[in-house]
Amino acid sequence: MATAVLRLFLLLILLTCAISELCNPQDKKVLLQIKKDLNNPYLLASWNPDTDCCTWYTVDCDPKTHRIISLTIFSSVPETNFSAQIPPSVGLLPYLETLEFHKLPKLTGPLQPTIAKLTNLKFLRISNTNLSGSVPSFLAQLTNLTFLDLSFNNLTGSIPGSLSQLPNLNALHLDRNHLTGSIPSSFGSFKSNPDIYLSHNNLTGPIPPTLGNLNLTTIDLSRNKLEGDASSIFGPNKTVQIVDLSRNQLSFDLSEVEFPASLTSLDLNHNKVYGKLPEGLTALNLQYLNVSYNRLCGQIPVGGDLQSFDIYSYFHNKCLCGSPLPKCT
Repeated sequence: MATAVLRLFLLLILLTCAISELCNPQDKKVLLQIKKDLNNPYLLASWNPDTDCCTWYTVDCDPKTHRIISLTIFSSVPETNFSAQIPPSVGLLPYLETLEFHKLPKLTGPLQPTIAKLTNLKFLRISNTNLSGSVPSFLAQLTNLTFLDLSFNNLTGSIPGSLSQLPNLNALHLDRNHLTGSIPSSFGSFKSNPDIYLSHNNLTGPIPPTLGNLNLTTIDLSRNKLEGDASSIFGPNKTVQIVDLSRNQLSFDLSEVEFPASLTSLDLNHNKVYGKLPEGLTALNLQYLNVSYNRLCGQIPVGGDLQSFDIYSYFHNKCLCGSPLPKCT
């Protein structure tokens, strides 16, 4: 009798363990391969093969299907044993919606082509790493992407125009890399009007007039080598709020620009912008303004928030005058 009870007890334990293991076995196998390929870093210490992978740190499972839907590997301190490339095996998690490698300075190599298999991916962030190579055109195949962040890396080459084929993209971060070439004119055909961050690169040429087709909220093209006219970004019917075009070689007549009522931040410093400050700026609820180091002239319009900014927002122009600069003569 005692033996039968013991056997029943052991069977219940085994059944409980089996039921508690929610993680899909194939997903678990892939995760363990990823851990191995990343040289078993300390921040993945919770990835114990004897436990349910849905309980592992940096991993999330769908509450119904229990398939892996999120993999977010990041570190607040440098990982001494995290010296590896992005494992090709990440492409073997077919239900993945979020993939993030962040603040991993010893993560090297190019973006793996297997990422193109993750057709359910909505959020992709690989930033603050030592990622190199080009921005791959295969990213355009991830049509469910709403957020793409490849900032703070060592990416080179040109920006693929095919990214504009992403129909649901809300934000594109390619800033702080070593990208060259021009901004693709196809970016004017984005259907979702994403926020665009391309700052701190080596982009050249003009800002495509096609960007005037978009109704952006934020655009940051600062610290490049862009030339020519930027007025297409603005317009009375636009909804743009934050525009940073500073430290380029842009040259256009600011007095002819019509600004949207939505604009709250405008940075044009260190360009070749000429003309006068438009009276329309006084009607805006500006929280930040910097037009220093340009070729502007005339009196700063009186009214609105324009006198609330200090001289550093206006100085080093050709003949700009009026409060907060010295009086016009």
